[in-house]
Amino acid sequence: MPGYARFLLLLLCLILVGECRKHKSRKKRWSAPAETHKLGNPLSKKVADGTKTRKVKTTHLLRIDEHDFTMRPAFAGPAVPVGVDVQVESLDSISEVDMDFTMTLYLRHYWKDERLAFPSTTNKSMTFDGRLVKKIWVPDVFFVHSKRSFIHDTTTDNIMLRVFPDGHVLYSLRVTVTAACNMDFSRFPLDSQTCTLELESCWYNRLYINFTLRRHIFFFLLQTYFPATLMVMLSWVSFWIDRRAVPARVSLGITTVLTMSTIITGVNASMPRVSYIKAVDIYLWVSFVFVFLSVLEYAAVNYLTTVRDGKERKLREKVREQSQTLPCTCGMSHARTMMLDGTYSEADANSLAGYTRASMMAEDASEKQERMVVHLSLDNESTGTKKKGIRGFRIIQNTHAIDTYSRMIFPGAYILFNLIYWCVYC
Repeated sequence: MPGYARFLLLLLCLILVGECRKHKSRKKRWSAPAETHKLGNPLSKKVADGTKTRKVKTTHLLRIDEHDFTMRPAFAGPAVPVGVDVQVESLDSISEVDMDFTMTLYLRHYWKDERLAFPSTTNKSMTFDGRLVKKIWVPDVFFVHSKRSFIHDTTTDNIMLRVFPDGHVLYSLRVTVTAACNMDFSRFPLDSQTCTLELESCWYNRLYINFTLRRHIFFFLLQTYFPATLMVMLSWVSFWIDRRAVPARVSLGITTVLTMSTIITGVNASMPRVSYIKAVDIYLWVSFVFVFLSVLEYAAVNYLTTVRDGKERKLREKVREQSQTLPCTCGMSHARTMMLDGTYSEADANSLAGYTRASMMAEDASEKQERMVVHLSLDNESTGTKKKGIRGFRIIQNTHAIDTYSRMIFPGAYILFNLIYWCVYC
């Protein structure tokens, strides 16, 4: 029996030794990779975890539960000085129609709250995320005239809270805000706007940040001014087209008028409905008037041509009647003989007081080929009567003169307008 007990004791000792060896080999296997790192490798350095060294929680360190943070620091005492720092990240958009601007910025607040002071041997600050902000007092700063704003939350809330041992606090957040901007478009698009971002606190203090925005005009030169100028110049082409080409001149005039209307409509669609005249309105409407006057010019030319043709027809009939009723006046001192046909000379035309060459053109091809001799007897007694008759049949001046004058007057007036316009607004 004692031998059997000794055997069991020996067997138990062997089992314990075997288990100890297994435990040591398992521990060595898990710790071996850490020993194979080379010197200088960041993984070989053991970084101290600050959360393990702290013996108290953050809320206990800052004594948040011991104070009422729904009230400001030093309540019932002097006002708390709060510093505000704004760093503009980007100016996202400017809307003339809505009269607002959108920007993304970093908004930082600085103040001192002695209730958050904590003991520190290294005098280093502690940084927290947005979860602690909900537990402490922060300044009630808001954007005045803000239409919409939000705090960025990708991938987490873009909020940082930094507390220093003496109680100084830095509160920073990334915000996108859309604020109203009262714009004056009386000089649009040759204008500059001043937009103001206002921050205010229920302490009734307001911070103004002014942004001066100057508009680049090159875009509007390409989209508005150059097309309008080209349409006005295109309307002048009708002055060089024959006045009898009615379809060509009418279609050209209507096309330029409709194009100018489209340009004006497109510009006004992208602008707010203001009750005053803008600089671009002056240019476009003056250009529209020039185009419209070119259409009226042809209407006047066409009307005068029609009136002249009617009077020519009557004149030809009277000349034909006089040629049939007048006797031969051969040998009389004041007799004049003229050849009247469709291709007479300048001297023959000048011999008629007030008549033009076109007034003596025949009505059809057969009349152009025939020639007739008309003897006009002008004695001393009937000279005054004949002159009155000729004045009565005086024809309106050649309508070609209206087109000739328009070729000089329209471009000259438009160039003068452009000089005045750009001198005033530039």
